[in-house]
Amino acid sequence: MDDLAKVFERVSRYFALLSEPMRIRVLHAICQDEKTVSEVVEETGGTQANISRHLSTMYQAGVLTRRKQGSFIYYGVADTALTEICRTVCVHIASSMEQTDTATERTDLMQLAQELQLAEMRREQASQAAMASAAVQGQA
Repeated sequence: MDDLAKVFERVSRYFALLSEPMRIRVLHAICQDEKTVSEVVEETGGTQANISRHLSTMYQAGVLTRRKQGSFIYYGVADTALTEICRTVCVHIASSMEQTDTATERTDLMQLAQELQLAEMRREQASQAAMASAAVQGQA
């Protein structure tokens, strides 16, 4: 297998993470804040077993963070490129929907895209604040 074929294989696996509608729901549930498995279950309407399986798959792929605090496990977004891809696709689909599609579907997609974009902006601000804090501490 040549180098380009290996890259294409990895890209295919990456996009496959978004091939399950429930994984997009999970991503939406945690795009702004870390959440426990139970919180993700409640927000998505999935079963505990199904959500745990999707979270595990996404964590193993490196797109989610996972940390344990007491008896709770919290998941968050590690790979912001995935949320950006999801946001871009939502905007694209919402803007290209035919007039026969419901306005509610378009509105829901645009709302999802806006929430993903807001989450990305918050992560960037937190990262910049952390870097500024580290710089100040380094000067002291």
